[in-house]
Amino acid sequence: MNAPIELRAFAAEDADQVRELFIRVNRRLAPPELKEAFEGYIALSLREEIDRIADYYAEKDGGFWVAVDGSHVVGMFGLEPSSATAMELRRMYVDPDARRRGIARKMLREAEEECRRRNRPTLELSTSELQGDALSLYRSAGYLLDREEVAQSASNKTLGGGIRRYYFTKQL
Repeated sequence: MNAPIELRAFAAEDADQVRELFIRVNRRLAPPELKEAFEGYIALSLREEIDRIADYYAEKDGGFWVAVDGSHVVGMFGLEPSSATAMELRRMYVDPDARRRGIARKMLREAEEECRRRNRPTLELSTSELQGDALSLYRSAGYLLDREEVAQSASNKTLGGGIRRYYFTKQL
């Protein structure tokens, strides 16, 4: 798997691989004391979003993309409007076996370009304290920390469970 990575819009045939990648990454992030909470978060996210990606992002006037290496999905991300001038980056994950190849940085640049194409000059995102590599990537890519908070309640956007979340923005 060392061919150039292709970024393209999500297609129905990507659904199983996207689902599997989402589950695998989130299970890998789960600290032992939060395994049960992560399983609940995964189930909620599958039901509300991942198992209906095309409809979910169409309803939000957003989009979802995959990074593919041949026929293998090695990364993914979504965008949805968060205001008249901003988009929110969602579900940016890279296959653990494909990391350190610049895939996340490539997806982030594509997300920024999509915001520009949509005339939304601000990209917002959040990540958790469990995702140190993501925190480093966003900081090195010029994202500014807006706020931190400890998420107590779960949704399809956050696990809850007392995990610290970091919210960033970048003017494009």
